[in-house]
Amino acid sequence: MGKPTPPLAAETAAVAEAYAALNRNDISGFVKDFDPQIVRTEPVELAGGGSYHGIEAVKAHVAHHRGNWAEGSCEPQRFMVAGDKVIAFVHVRVRLKHESEWREGHTVDVYTFHNGKAVEFRTFVDEREALAWAGADAPDTH
Repeated sequence: MGKPTPPLAAETAAVAEAYAALNRNDISGFVKDFDPQIVRTEPVELAGGGSYHGIEAVKAHVAHHRGNWAEGSCEPQRFMVAGDKVIAFVHVRVRLKHESEWREGHTVDVYTFHNGKAVEFRTFVDEREALAWAGADAPDTH
């Protein structure tokens, strides 16, 4: 018998593919597995933070911010599944077009899936807050 497929394996692969698309500035590829009624929420302390509703609003928001990059990437370091959510722990390293210094940090992105499509996409700057919101247990750090 074959090895069982882990929960949300296809969705986790879709999230990984979304980051690859974002890094090559393929916005349509980034959102290809998003529901037309997607809700995107970013912390207000981040540039452009707030909520965006619907695929066109999300595409415009992502295209605007990705368009400011001179170079860089958002690289998922690992993934976790909690119920209907895929949690991506992301290392962000970008240099904006009007800056010479790199901006670097970590975020946690939580994607909620329904019927194979992301219906919600939230970014957190605090890992504990992200895990609590997703209903996930903190990974064992021992």
